[in-house]
Amino acid sequence: MEENKQNPFPGNDNKPMRKGPKFNIYWVYGIIFVSLIILQFYTGSYNSNTQVKSFQEFRDDYLYQGKVDHVNVVNGSEVEVFLNKQAQQPETKGPLGMHSNNSGSPDFSFRIGSDEQFRDDMSDALKAKPANIKEPNVFYDVRQNWLRDILNSFLLPIIILVAMWFLIMRKMGGGAPGAGAGGIFNIGKSKAQLFEKGTRVNITFNDVAGLDEAKVEVMEIVDFLKNPKKYTALGGKIPKGALLVGPPGTGKTLLAKAVAGEAQVPFFSMSGSDFVELFVGVGASRVRDLFKQAREKSPCIVFIDEIDAIGRARGKNVVMSNDERENTLNQLLVEMDGFSGDSGIIVLAATNRPDVLDTALLRPGRFDRQISIDIPDVKGREKIFEVHLKPIKKSKDLNIPKLAVQTPGFAGADIANICNEAALIAARKGKEEVDMSDFNDAIDRVIGGLEKKNKIISPEEKKVIAFHEAGHAICGWFLEHAHPLIKVSIVPRGVAALGYAQYLPKEQYLYTLEQMQDQMVALFGGRAAEEITFGKVSTGAQNDLERITKMAYSMVSIYGMNEKVGNVSYHDGNQEYATTKPYSEETAMIIDQEVRALIAEQYERSKELLRHHVNHLNALAQELLKKEVLYKDDLERLIGERPYEESLANESIPPVADIVSETPVTPS
Repeated sequence: MEENKQNPFPGNDNKPMRKGPKFNIYWVYGIIFVSLIILQFYTGSYNSNTQVKSFQEFRDDYLYQGKVDHVNVVNGSEVEVFLNKQAQQPETKGPLGMHSNNSGSPDFSFRIGSDEQFRDDMSDALKAKPANIKEPNVFYDVRQNWLRDILNSFLLPIIILVAMWFLIMRKMGGGAPGAGAGGIFNIGKSKAQLFEKGTRVNITFNDVAGLDEAKVEVMEIVDFLKNPKKYTALGGKIPKGALLVGPPGTGKTLLAKAVAGEAQVPFFSMSGSDFVELFVGVGASRVRDLFKQAREKSPCIVFIDEIDAIGRARGKNVVMSNDERENTLNQLLVEMDGFSGDSGIIVLAATNRPDVLDTALLRPGRFDRQISIDIPDVKGREKIFEVHLKPIKKSKDLNIPKLAVQTPGFAGADIANICNEAALIAARKGKEEVDMSDFNDAIDRVIGGLEKKNKIISPEEKKVIAFHEAGHAICGWFLEHAHPLIKVSIVPRGVAALGYAQYLPKEQYLYTLEQMQDQMVALFGGRAAEEITFGKVSTGAQNDLERITKMAYSMVSIYGMNEKVGNVSYHDGNQEYATTKPYSEETAMIIDQEVRALIAEQYERSKELLRHHVNHLNALAQELLKKEVLYKDDLERLIGERPYEESLANESIPPVADIVSETPVTPS
């Protein structure tokens, strides 16, 4: 998007935020305190040439040598010594090398305990001095230090109390200049991060790939604020808000960052959890403060990430209700569409749980638009790969379209993770470029987990795993409605995966009864192969059984695909914490019976199919034991081409990975 060189909002030229180290006022407090301590003990009677002596040195080296002219006892704590002219001559310097001075200041001084102690010591020294030594004059001087007296009397305690008050108020966040927003007095302030026009954000719409329709919607919202007359001239109103809805990792927050990088208006960014605090009323206060700041910066955009933290539906049950969260939501509803009728503020929000949001929040006038950000299709994934491969030193033979085909159901965050993992794998191998094999290893690691080369598996267990995965592959190969196979492996991966088969789902949003039954047969292929080959089953089908059971209950109780239960659906998406079932115990018994009958029927189909292709099953299992990893080309070589046509283009359903799992750990 081209930058508009002319400012579309006169008077809204905000300077960019200052960066760099902040000034710390605690240094000022420290300097003042140290200065007061120095002034407390400073008397102003010392000279730069003054040297401090003890009474013994004074007596032996100067008094008994006849070098002392007179001494001054200052304030009963200090003795200033003045030497006579003979002692100040260079040839008669004392052992400490005293220099003469003509400034009237003492030649040296020393500290005493008290006047009485000095009189006693001086009297004893004069009695013992040689007879030819002249007795020096002793003067007692009282000098006033008005600064020290003032500090000692009342000023120093006041200064200390004021400094402590400033420190406490600054710590609490109020009363002191430049107080931060983290103190107790500012706890109701908004924590939103402001990106103004001069603030540089490195993410733009060019960094967002695979979301073309969503980008058009968001760019139009930005254009609403830039050119409002273009839309209001025909009688239209600027939308109040837009909700970005999509699964995790699809790029909702990334798209909002791109808006902050492209928009020429102030952009407030805040998480839904930032409104929640320990104290009652803080959430509503922060909502008010956020919109108060937004009005001052209007026109602007307010982005609330993970809005479901405060926007959940208000509960009718008193036990399940949360007054603080509901008060925060009520304040948000009022701010978005209340009597104030704010214009020029557009609220962007993101969530992956639109089903739990309050209906009052989703109505027109608050969030006028819901922008769906879904998992990208094969073309979108190809564009996302191109964006994330820019900083990577990739090989020339890297096939980006093939990577897009091999990653069905992957979101943008997953693709970014694959690119990063591929680069790390190539670096670990000492390569200078990232090639296709590195990306294949990265895809395997993301789907199945880290390869466990040091895991000790007995030959018997490895054989069971090989036949289990071969059973999945055979059932998927010879069933019309099963997903086409991409890869089958018996290499241990992750926390609990001893092997897995990866399939390529078709782009499909509606499923028939026959399609779901064929998928159940394919999932049963592993356990059925174990029973046919070894006459017993293992715990490796845990993941398969979980998915089969969930699918069977959905077919019977939700999708109305059972004759006895009938065309009814007992699914209620609004009852998130439902504690009661919407049907009787008799109906629950019928549902359980029909689910068991459906599962048993598909299991028999799976065993019958494998008995018919038992030769192919054995050949495929033996090849797996040799190579450990087989691809589609290997299956065509071993058992022939798949008898049903495959449509691999434009798929968007998540990939299927049938996992042989250890017990009791459940694979993710």
